[in-house]
Amino acid sequence: MMSPRDRLIVALDVSHADEARKLVERLSGAVGMFKIGSQLFTAAGPDLLREIVGRGEKVFLDLKYHDIPNTVAGAVSAASRLGVSLMTVHALGGRAGLEAAASALPARGAQLLAVTILTSQDRASLEELGLVGAPADHVRRLALLAREAGADGVIASPQEAALVRAACGPGFLIVTPGVRPPGAAAGDQARTATPAEAIAAGADYIVVGRPVIAAANPAAAAAAITKELEQVAV
Repeated sequence: MMSPRDRLIVALDVSHADEARKLVERLSGAVGMFKIGSQLFTAAGPDLLREIVGRGEKVFLDLKYHDIPNTVAGAVSAASRLGVSLMTVHALGGRAGLEAAASALPARGAQLLAVTILTSQDRASLEELGLVGAPADHVRRLALLAREAGADGVIASPQEAALVRAACGPGFLIVTPGVRPPGAAAGDQARTATPAEAIAAGADYIVVGRPVIAAANPAAAAAAITKELEQVAV
């Protein structure tokens, strides 16, 4: 069983390697994993990722690969060799892309997560894309597709964690961004919940960025989230 600390992933949503290094130094031992997304990976590249993994930290590489199946498979294979623990592809790439990604992973090592619907999107923004209906309906459908195609889990907002767990069963990873501690601003997130609410709903991991990395004391902010998670029976 994972500890509350292990369930907390902190997003290193910064623009420079030095900023990321300082955050890793301050948060080492206080969080379970660090997320490197498009902003930091574009700025610092794979060398910083290797450096963080080399420190003994777990890394979640969140680049949401969305391309033709062969290209996605190649990217997933390359990412697995960087030593990451989790990585993402986009479920909207379809079954062929998901299957290619799953087959490109080694038997052990990194786990593959499929992004369902971004936590910044709501019903209106989905309808602009021709996706009619509630976000939860699309999340459930894409989660089932991802499971059938061989993904280890999905990225979904905390508001859909319970329905994904009910649809996909135990053992299927659910990672929830859009998590905000009580009183924190939602920012550009449309479908949010508190850390405790997300875990209680069935999430395995929560991803928190700005409420931790922008805090005056990031380690204290992370500790407060961990303390909140300790109160959740899972």
